[in-house]
Amino acid sequence: MADTGQDVQRLAVLGSGSWGTTFAKVLADAGREVTMWARREEVAREIRERRSNEGYLPGVRLPELLTATADPARALAGAEAVVLAVPSQRLRANLTGWRGLLPGNVPLISLAKGVELGTRKRMSEVIAEVAGIPPEQVVVVSGPNLAREIAQEQPAAAVLACTDHDRAVAVQRACSTAYFRPYTNTDVIGCELGGACKNVIALSCGMAAGMGFGTNTVATLITRGLAEMARLGAKLGADQLTFAGLAGVGDLVATCSSPLSRNRTFGERLGRGETVEQAQRAGGGQVAEGVMSCSSIRELAATVGADVPITDAMYRVCHEGMDPAHVGAELLGRKRKHEWS
Repeated sequence: MADTGQDVQRLAVLGSGSWGTTFAKVLADAGREVTMWARREEVAREIRERRSNEGYLPGVRLPELLTATADPARALAGAEAVVLAVPSQRLRANLTGWRGLLPGNVPLISLAKGVELGTRKRMSEVIAEVAGIPPEQVVVVSGPNLAREIAQEQPAAAVLACTDHDRAVAVQRACSTAYFRPYTNTDVIGCELGGACKNVIALSCGMAAGMGFGTNTVATLITRGLAEMARLGAKLGADQLTFAGLAGVGDLVATCSSPLSRNRTFGERLGRGETVEQAQRAGGGQVAEGVMSCSSIRELAATVGADVPITDAMYRVCHEGMDPAHVGAELLGRKRKHEWS
């Protein structure tokens, strides 16, 4: 895709989880030819032959323009854009394996929301580093995007963040449908931080609900979590307006409020007294992204001197075994200050 203004007609989606499958459906509903890569051949066959992915999106019919394969080379052949739809902490390993198969000079579209453990890199930074491409080739998708609701074609919006505005517009055209409205933004840093941090704040909201607290408590955590995200963003050069938009407060409210949010439901189990291991088993063996991200975001905040008390509290519950009631009391007992300080 040498001309970033041209239409993107053929896309590869690498990953067949709920959000990857949903985004592939959106692209196909927008009239694009989509080939998904699934790690397991039986999942790829189900998508091809039965037009479904019951393990992740039960009851959802997938469009005819969408097909699937377990061969990444076949998925990537002829792709004019590549969607990376694997969990944030597995992105580097997966992308390293795909690097030699990637088509040249096409947008790499990131659906992952997180900060990498160890390196403290955002997902776009991981992609640019591993793929050996300039940062302006990476497009980040963020916003209030609970997969099941979008797969059911309930109206939703998202942000496509890229430092190359023309490239973001090309992707915007490729995923615009009657039910999915994408906006563009050049603030990649802010959009990625919003997407990563909201998972941690959602853990805290779920934890509060699991402990029996109500709307006031959850609203307090959402708004103070937003302040926490904005403080970190300011230290890292993000545009503060981003946190007032879809990738900030929009994604935060959706993830913190919905029972469809894996992070919120995981937090609820912790609030009811379950361990991280018990909550993981109850969730089908999946660890919520916020459990991992609270560690890397906490480290990132420490490097720039940003105060992130809710993130720190979630780290101590998830990784040090601290009682949620104890960290809740600590948060309430913090030094009193001006709201915006």
